[in-house]
Amino acid sequence: MRINLLLLVFICVSRFSQAQQWGDYTLYSVQNSNSATLLDTNGTAYHTWTFATNKKTGYSSYMLEGGNIIRTISNQGNSLNGGGITGAVQTSDWNGNVVWDFVYSSANYCLHHDICPLPNGNVLMISYDVYSAAQMTAAGSSVNHSMWLEKIIEVQPTGLSTGDIVWEWKVYDHLCQTTNPSGNNYVSSTLDHPELLNINYQNTAQSSDWMHMNGIDYNPELDQITFSSHNLDEIYVIDHSTSTAEAASHVGGNAGKGGDILYRWGNPAAYGGTGNAILNVVHDAHYIPSGCPNAGSLVGFNNNGVSNQISCVDIVDSPNNGFGFDITPGTTLPPSSYTSRQNCNGHTNNMGSSEQFPNGNMMMCIAMQGSIYEIDQNGTVLWSKTINGTVPQAHRYTACYIAGSTPAAPTITANGSELTSSSGAGYQWYLNGAPITGANAQNYTALVSGNYQVAIIEAGSCTSDLSQTTNVVLT
Repeated sequence: MRINLLLLVFICVSRFSQAQQWGDYTLYSVQNSNSATLLDTNGTAYHTWTFATNKKTGYSSYMLEGGNIIRTISNQGNSLNGGGITGAVQTSDWNGNVVWDFVYSSANYCLHHDICPLPNGNVLMISYDVYSAAQMTAAGSSVNHSMWLEKIIEVQPTGLSTGDIVWEWKVYDHLCQTTNPSGNNYVSSTLDHPELLNINYQNTAQSSDWMHMNGIDYNPELDQITFSSHNLDEIYVIDHSTSTAEAASHVGGNAGKGGDILYRWGNPAAYGGTGNAILNVVHDAHYIPSGCPNAGSLVGFNNNGVSNQISCVDIVDSPNNGFGFDITPGTTLPPSSYTSRQNCNGHTNNMGSSEQFPNGNMMMCIAMQGSIYEIDQNGTVLWSKTINGTVPQAHRYTACYIAGSTPAAPTITANGSELTSSSGAGYQWYLNGAPITGANAQNYTALVSGNYQVAIIEAGSCTSDLSQTTNVVLT
């Protein structure tokens, strides 16, 4: 909602900055192992799962609120093979009982790399999407060969081993080419069409696995998805508010652009832009969550960002303007470089992840070193753990989340500049995704224009998800 007032006020809003660890438990699973572990803040195993020997972790593992764990699985019998291939997703309860075992694998498609559990209980999954040489030539490929493109599916679990695909997005529907004016997907300039992927960029006879997606995340406030491409050195944003039919088109959804790319960053050459390529093998594209400093910014784990010896985490403040982005076709998309960069204490040529926390801390996972550590805003290491084996990702959770005792998200009632939260034991107000120091009452008076949210804090410091955004405009 929008609120207009005649008021000129200035307020300084500071973010929490505490040189202490955030959260309670860190989840990891060694790639190609049949176990997963939750570590406490001392680095001691708090809980361990042992899975069937034929259900080894393929890539990523996540906790679901309440104590279940969901993992990508190295499915036996896949027709497609390669780095990051999984083919299946499995959910187990706290005691290791399998509650969902979903296989999505054939000669024409196969799950790989990352997944993203959604707030509605569904799961976003990355899948290869195979096309014949004839299909690719018809789509504008200047190389006559079969290609593994990409698609994203949203799967709703329906039974122990079943799931319905309730939404789908395909790269194939958003291609362009400049080599054949009479062919499909022709454009005279790829720079004029950053919303499309140039099928002939780095397309060779050896590049059937063209993009090699590897990370995916969801922004619930905007209903948008971000994902990363290893081979094209970019991170992307697409609209999830579309129907599947709209996702295959160029119209529809909150942004009005269907399934076209809303924003991309990291390698301007991929769409004919100028400037330096900042990303050099990227994994783990994600958004900084609401409630954290720089909430909504895009993040990528830049494997060779500093050098072939030092990886880094790059944070990008994209030019978003709500559901869209302030970009000008025909020009290189801003910004020209990262907004901030955190060098890692080591290097991993593949995989890797990071997480940004409400108190400003950051956790990095240097995958091939098996190194997981948390730093404060000054770069001081507060917690670390070295694992024997490759750890593609690591994730941090609160005890409340694991126990399933997170309070329901509150609602906001607005009366002019006066904002009131629904009832709770304690409160924390946020402006533009960042906590407002001292704003801990049920009521809050907005003193500057912006997007306001509130969280409820219950006994034991269990904090709810943030409320829906209330937009206040003061004039």
